[in-house]
Amino acid sequence: MNDVFITKAFTYLPNEPVSNDDMEIYLGYINGAPSKAKSLILRNNKITTRYYALDKEGKPTHTNAQITAKAVEGLFDENFGKEDIELLSCGTTSADQIQPSHASMVHGELNIGKSIEINTSTGLCNSGMNAFNYGFLSVKAGVKQNAVCVGSERFSAWMTADKFNHEAENLALLEERPIIAFKREFLRWMLSDGAGAFLLENKPRENEVSLKIEFIDFYSYAHEIEACMYAGCEKQEDGSLKSWADYPSDEWLKQSIFALKQDTKILDQYILVKGAESLRASFDKHNLDPNTIDHVLAHISSGYFKEGLKNEFANVGLDFPWEKWFYNLSEVGNIGAGSIFIALEQLMNSGRLKKGEKVLLCVPESGRFAYSCALLTVC
Repeated sequence: MNDVFITKAFTYLPNEPVSNDDMEIYLGYINGAPSKAKSLILRNNKITTRYYALDKEGKPTHTNAQITAKAVEGLFDENFGKEDIELLSCGTTSADQIQPSHASMVHGELNIGKSIEINTSTGLCNSGMNAFNYGFLSVKAGVKQNAVCVGSERFSAWMTADKFNHEAENLALLEERPIIAFKREFLRWMLSDGAGAFLLENKPRENEVSLKIEFIDFYSYAHEIEACMYAGCEKQEDGSLKSWADYPSDEWLKQSIFALKQDTKILDQYILVKGAESLRASFDKHNLDPNTIDHVLAHISSGYFKEGLKNEFANVGLDFPWEKWFYNLSEVGNIGAGSIFIALEQLMNSGRLKKGEKVLLCVPESGRFAYSCALLTVC
């Protein structure tokens, strides 16, 4: 088995940062009225700026595939060009289409001029880590000498007002209050666009920061808990999901079937507790001492969870002091599958890392409560 290193990382964020005050200029006003939930959600999530692949008329400026390709292109230099890519592994929640696969579309955008292996991981926040793991295992096994792994999202196109106006109109016709359910509107004020890319190779780069990948672990609790975050379906009273394919097409708009939704009640109940449980399992599995960890990068969807996550980790014997934590949520927003890539890229290129330090990555996924973690060593 080969050692595997992240030898370069790059982030691409589309357009200029969007402030809290300007969000509805880009996303639009549902039913022509400002949101009443927006200020409460923003106060809790602590996000001050985010990025949209939209202009101020709400028209798209980039596809997800284009955002992803821009991040990959940032990896190219005198040591590694696009013709050198052996494997392209992409993870996203928000692919531009159901088929073809996201990685296939990114390969086309890159205009590499040769056939390569591609892999697409779908799902929610862990899809980026799944893509990362596929590249890691491929290089570790010696199947490939390098892999480009990317986590990306283009959520903004899912959140524009036109996606919800038909439901608001339908509610008004039924003489109900034309207010979109909180589970649908909640995520409009949480999500951001962007991509982060890693180059994985079987040797570190001389005179540059490289990160050796020690392990990547995954945990799912779908055998215990019903779905929490979902799209293309509707949650039933018994907790099951009814697929978009089982609804008449005229119901897709009336009920915003394709909107990304979140069951905030079970989110609050499980997201932190199961995250701590899974991380404790990894520390036990690898016989790790929490005192040896120098940097903790934990993807959180909202600043609301920041204090609670630290406390839950401490409750299972993983009490990392605040000076070890690294967050960039408030500046870039929640970019789902791309968030951990973008945070690590920022830390990796910050000049703060020292040889021999240990970097811990933690990623929760509230879809049906799946978690991943990774340990890296600075070379």
